[in-house]
Amino acid sequence: MQRLEVRFKQIPMPELPVKERIRTFNEVSLGYAEEQALAEAARCLQCENPLCVQMCPLRMDVLGVVRLIRLGGYREAAERARERNCLPSICGRVCPQEVLCVMGCRNTLGDPINIGGLERFVADWELERGGNMPEAAPATGKSVAVVGSGPAGLSAATELARMGHHVVVFEALHEAGGVLTYGIPEFRVPKKVVKQEVDYVGKLGVEIRTNVVVGKTITMDELFEGGFDSVFLGSGAGLPRLLGVPGENLCGVYSLNEFLIRINLMRAYRFPHMSRTPVKVQGKVAILGARGLDAARCALRLGAEEVTIFYQQKVVGRADEIRRGAEEGVKFQPLTKPLRLVGDEKGWVKQVELARLEPSAKFLYDAGTAVIANKHIPNTLAAKNTARSIEIAKSGTIVVNPETLVTSDEGIFAGGDVASGAASVIKAIEAGKRAAHSINKYLLK
Repeated sequence: MQRLEVRFKQIPMPELPVKERIRTFNEVSLGYAEEQALAEAARCLQCENPLCVQMCPLRMDVLGVVRLIRLGGYREAAERARERNCLPSICGRVCPQEVLCVMGCRNTLGDPINIGGLERFVADWELERGGNMPEAAPATGKSVAVVGSGPAGLSAATELARMGHHVVVFEALHEAGGVLTYGIPEFRVPKKVVKQEVDYVGKLGVEIRTNVVVGKTITMDELFEGGFDSVFLGSGAGLPRLLGVPGENLCGVYSLNEFLIRINLMRAYRFPHMSRTPVKVQGKVAILGARGLDAARCALRLGAEEVTIFYQQKVVGRADEIRRGAEEGVKFQPLTKPLRLVGDEKGWVKQVELARLEPSAKFLYDAGTAVIANKHIPNTLAAKNTARSIEIAKSGTIVVNPETLVTSDEGIFAGGDVASGAASVIKAIEAGKRAAHSINKYLLK
């Protein structure tokens, strides 16, 4: 009788070698091949009480997805994942599974299952072959305007379209995807993948209009006057929060979003070809703030001599991304606080003065480029430039009912970072999904 091989260790995800990836923006994590995905899926115990499902904000049927992978039903597995998650290919790459579903994995025979890796495998498999479109409900005759095409907006739009509503998404930038496009580097989520996911939403009948700034190009009042029955605000938290220290206006000093937008959206990563809005990285680079891991890894790829992240408590990022950053040469300086930026005679930053918190001491760091990586401010332009009364909290977020996500004005809902403050992609997707169900009840009451 042939003995069944029991695998205790997680099947490692293939990655580009460090020496190869450090000067390219190609995706670092290469994803599972079919044999690897099958071997990893085989490790799942199919628990009777799956905590992995309970700890997923979207309650994705992890067991069902893994079971279908085992059977070779990759398209069915992808469809099962999409029942709960409109962006599985992206979440498989960026969702912090180690503190969510994977933390709930009770595979007592060994390492937790790589749930994100399996989700990415089936979602990529489906996107490469063209996904089956879910059947939408009969048209309701109702129209919803969605402000912002980031994860919250795309999630809300997907759910509402499936319910039979006419949905138009308004995006301020010239490409859809929100933070998925402008804020996450190519080496973590290729733009091709974002476009495929956005196109999938479009095939549901969702119309996406770019270069429209709601609150400037058009107001919410005009949206309602134009025939929309409800509005969902998913405009994110993309406004910079500076440090308030001397020298922030020096040349060579960027906010985190400006730095990443130039690289990700304006194609500054396509070196050696010049971008129309290039990022000049010279000498050593100081990343000032815990949210700057992506910027640090970008700076290394753009030719920085050295990159150091200065932060006070804990770097924000997935465990795998922090590891990869360290492998690539990013230096980490905890318990440090920037005091001022020092410029040269031409107005370019040349040094950053910082304070060590333990022990208390000041020091200078030579830097030809600095990136301020603070937590971002919610973008509430649409809520401010309107005759309607939408309450905004002192924190800058739009005030919503925590259950229904309705704002202080009936018919207007908000979710994702604009209502919660900067958070994860998966939480924004969950908020968009929840808001869509509330909007549906509002429209059909």
